[in-house]
Amino acid sequence: MHSLSIFGTSSDAGKSTLSFAITYLLHKQGIKVAPFKAQNVSNNSQVTDEGGEIAIPQFFAAESIGIKTSPNLNPILLKSGGKSKAHIILNGKSVENKDVWSYYRDMDRLKPIVKKAFNTLLKEYECIVAEGAGSPVELNLMDKDLSNIFVADEFNTKIVLIADIQRGGVFASIFGVYNLLPKKLRKNVIGVVVNKFQGDMRLFDEGVNIIEKEFKIPVLGVVPFKPFNLGFEDSASLMGYTQETSKAIIQVGVIKLPHISNFTDFEPLVVDDEIELRFITSVSEASSCQLLIIPGSKRVVDDLLWLKERGFEKILSDKERKVVAVCGGYEMMFEKILDPLNIESEHSEISGFARFKGEVTFQAQKIVQKGSYNLFGIMVDGYEIHNGITNKRAKEKKNLFGTFIHGLFDNDALRHRIFHEINASYKGYNFKEFKRQAIAEFAEHIDTHIDMKKITKALYE
Repeated sequence: MHSLSIFGTSSDAGKSTLSFAITYLLHKQGIKVAPFKAQNVSNNSQVTDEGGEIAIPQFFAAESIGIKTSPNLNPILLKSGGKSKAHIILNGKSVENKDVWSYYRDMDRLKPIVKKAFNTLLKEYECIVAEGAGSPVELNLMDKDLSNIFVADEFNTKIVLIADIQRGGVFASIFGVYNLLPKKLRKNVIGVVVNKFQGDMRLFDEGVNIIEKEFKIPVLGVVPFKPFNLGFEDSASLMGYTQETSKAIIQVGVIKLPHISNFTDFEPLVVDDEIELRFITSVSEASSCQLLIIPGSKRVVDDLLWLKERGFEKILSDKERKVVAVCGGYEMMFEKILDPLNIESEHSEISGFARFKGEVTFQAQKIVQKGSYNLFGIMVDGYEIHNGITNKRAKEKKNLFGTFIHGLFDNDALRHRIFHEINASYKGYNFKEFKRQAIAEFAEHIDTHIDMKKITKALYE
C-alpha cells in the first residue's frame, strides 16, 4: 500500500486540517495509518507518549485516532530562536539554536533523520499521511525541501493537492504547482481538493470542468468552508478562528505576545459559548477584559520587555485584576528572571512583574514531560515544556493563577472554578465530549465533499 502526501498549492491552504481528516477517515476504514510531517516550523508543540516534543497537528491527528504519539511523527521541529535563528528539535529533543543559512547548508545531514522516522512508522503502519509545508514548488528551495519533494520522491507517495479558493488565483495555483512538480511526482498526483469554498457550490461547476478538462487534473472535491477551532499549528492559523459570542457573559483577553507559544491552551475558550475570547496587543483592549491571560512564550525575556514597552506593567501588577499566567507568562510574574547561560536572551538578569516572590532561573536542560498535576486544588492532566525553574510548578495569590502547566483549560472543573469566580452565572461544558464530536463532525464534512473512495483506491494501486 502506498503512503500519501498532502501538498498545498499555497501556504495555509488547509493542509493540516485536511491531513488530519483524511488520516481519520482512513483509520475509520480499518487501515493502520499514522500522521507525519518531516519538518515543522511552529512554536506550538506537545509532549509525546514516548517523551520529547512534536508539533501540534501530528500530535492532534494521532490522538484523534487513538494511536501512540512519538517523535517519529514529526522528527524535525523548528521554533523561533530570534535574530534569524531557529531553535532545532530533532527526534523530540532540543539540540541547538542555528541561523537559517547554516540550517539549510546542512540539509543533507537531516535527510537520514527523516528517512529513519518514516521507515520506523512503516514497520507498524500500512499508510503514512505526510503533510507538506508551504508550497512544494519553491524552485530555489526544492533541493532543500524535506516535507514535500523529498518525502514524496523517496517513498513514492501518492499525492493530493489542496487549493485554497479564498485566496484568489485558485486556477493559477493549481496549474502552476502541478506543472512545476517533477515529472515522476506528477504521475503520482491523485487529484486536487478545492478547499474553503463559500457561496453557491453550483457557481464552481464550470471551474471543475476547466481543471479536469483543460488542466487534466482530477478534482477530488470542492469543500465548503467549515470552521474547525482545534489543532492550531501556528499563530497565523490561530488568528483565523471563529467564535459565536451572542451568549458570552465573560470577556477574556489573551495577550498576543510576539513569540507566543502553545496557544492551543486556549482552544477550550474559543469554543466556549459563555466566553468571548480576544487576542489583544494594547492596554486599552485589556481594560475591558474581566480576565487577562499571559500565555507561553518562546522568548520570555524579549516578550517581557515588549509588555513593559507597551505599558502593560501597571495593569498586570494590579492585584484587583484577575490574571492567569501560563509557562512563560508565569515566569514573568516573579521578581527576577535569571539567565546566566544566555539560554533565551542576552540579558543575564531582568526584573519581572513581582507578583510572586522569588526568581526564575533558566537552565540548559529543558523540562519536557507530561502527567497529572494538582493545580489550585484540582487534579489536571497537562504537560510542561520550559527551561525556567523555580520552587513550585504553580502558585496562587489574590486574583492571580500562575503555572508552568499547559493544557489547564482542558479541565472542566478548573475552568469552572476560575470563571465562576468572575461570574456566578457561568455553567461550563464538557470539553472532552465537545472535542470528540467536533472531530467526528468535521471528518464527516470532509468525507461528504471529497472522493475518499478514489483516494483509497489509488493508495492500493
